[in-house]
Parts: sequence; structure tokens; C-alpha cells
Amino acid sequence: MEVIDPGLLTAAALDHVATDPSLPDSGRHQAQEAVREDPAEALAHLVDPSDLVTAVPGATLAQASWSCEERTDYDPDAAWDADEWDLASDGVPVEEEV
Repeated sequence: MEVIDPGLLTAAALDHVATDPSLPDSGRHQAQEAVREDPAEALAHLVDPSDLVTAVPGATLAQASWSCEERTDYDPDAAWDADEWDLASDGVPVEEEV
């Protein structure tokens, strides 16, 4: 998923936190601060991970977590090291450019 408007995401999450009846007042301020600091926190207040898989036959949600990374543009000419990604030991041959 790509967040194209972090401000809109944050505003929606803040609205949700302000009106969420399941959130105790004692935790509301902390939740608002977390939403302001991290888009992943904002997303976590708006999306229920179990809703994403309940309609998938034969699947159940075992664990869910959110994290946020800045997007990096794909560079097909960039050099990378298979050892860095632990791909050299996974049994899959890695092609090397000659």
C-alpha cells in the first residue's frame, strides 16, 4: 500500500480516534499523538486486519502488525548483494550478471 496523502490519512484517523467508543478516554490522547507521528499508526486505527481476510476461503488471520517505510524508487541498474538479503543460503540459485 502507498500512502499518497499522509495529511488526509492522519486527519481521518484523528476523527476516528476522537469518536471511537471502544477507546477509553485515558488512552485517547496517547492514540492521537501516535497517529500524528506515524502513518502506520493512523492506518492501524482505520483498518481492521481481520476484515481483510474474513472473506478469503480457507484462511484465518493468525497475526497482524503494521509498519511504515519510506518509498524508494526501483533502480534496475543498482547493485545489490544477495548475502545482505540472505538469499544466497535459501537454496534458490541467484543469477549473477557477467
